[in-house]
Amino acid sequence: MSIIYYILAFLCGVTNSTQSGVNAELRRSINNPIYAAIISFASGLVALILITPFFKESVPTMATLKSLEWWKLTGGVLGAFFVTTVILSVQKIGSANMICLIVAGQLITAMLLDHYGLLGFKLHQINAWRIAGGLLIVAGVYLIVKN
Repeated sequence: MSIIYYILAFLCGVTNSTQSGVNAELRRSINNPIYAAIISFASGLVALILITPFFKESVPTMATLKSLEWWKLTGGVLGAFFVTTVILSVQKIGSANMICLIVAGQLITAMLLDHYGLLGFKLHQINAWRIAGGLLIVAGVYLIVKN
């Protein structure tokens, strides 16, 4: 597998932590968490529109969009929950605590999605190594959040 995907995954972690601070400062500046989330999503939409010409995929037809199962359209709602929750919480609990708890939640959920092959993920059974890794992450979260 190409190393580029591992580098991109690492960069997602970097941008995730940075995004939390940027959005929290935006909220502080405009004193409104919902509008901060809206502005964040609007700037993301502009970025997506700007990079669209560099991708070769075709635009989905209206018939294709209408045939989608409803739950496939919930990604934006989940993203809105994520961004708004971070905006509301990060300045109260701190960046490291926020990111640790996010990563723990992501890891536990990802292990379950992989184990059961949900949402189109390839099956990766939970085994002793994965459980040990998960427990180490949870222990690390505890040590960081403890103070």
